[in-house]
Amino acid sequence: MVASGQPEAGTGTRAATPQRAAVPAAPPAATRRAGRTGTPPSCPARTGLPSGTVTATAQPEPVDGPAPLHRNVAHVQRALHERGCDAEVRVLADAVRTAAEAAAALGVEVGAIANSLVFLLDTGDGAGTGTEPLLVLTSGAHRVEEDVLGPALGGVLRRASAAQVRAATGQPIGGVSPVGHPAPLRTVVDEQLRRHPRVWAAAGHPHAVFSTTHDELVALTGGTSVPVAADG
Repeated sequence: MVASGQPEAGTGTRAATPQRAAVPAAPPAATRRAGRTGTPPSCPARTGLPSGTVTATAQPEPVDGPAPLHRNVAHVQRALHERGCDAEVRVLADAVRTAAEAAAALGVEVGAIANSLVFLLDTGDGAGTGTEPLLVLTSGAHRVEEDVLGPALGGVLRRASAAQVRAATGQPIGGVSPVGHPAPLRTVVDEQLRRHPRVWAAAGHPHAVFSTTHDELVALTGGTSVPVAADG
């Protein structure tokens, strides 16, 4: 899934076969940024979600394709469990760096993909003195309108560069997860994701995803559900 900019058009023709993710114990969580410390948000009980996730195991198993044991994936899995979520990471054979690729691989609608987009929100004097990273979790079928969302949040919004995405999340574009960052990020969740009973988000690596819901994303991130465009 894309982590900066907007969703990309495209279609897929073949669903990728999920593989069992072998995720070892993650390293200790990074020190929280001053002023934003405390117990991580917890997610509500997961009820009514279809089966199909792949349980991550503590012992490595041979898996074809790119390394599924990437520390980011392990860290995301641990972050989910620390928040009381039983979501399990699914590792895909092919990378899914866009909403269209993810939807094709999973056999779902593009709108059911929760893109993790990183922006910079300037709430200061316009010179960057009050700038902070903002994580926007938006439907893959929706576009973030910066001139709508920025003023609604009390500032000016602009897209983060690849280096800024990495610095804020510790994860690469195409694999940014809603959780598992070096420090908590201010987060907003696209209200359009409510339309789907189950959505899919990246898990720290372009080959890794997990299933969730709109409400669970809000709870996981401590975020706020908002319209991200003029059409809601």
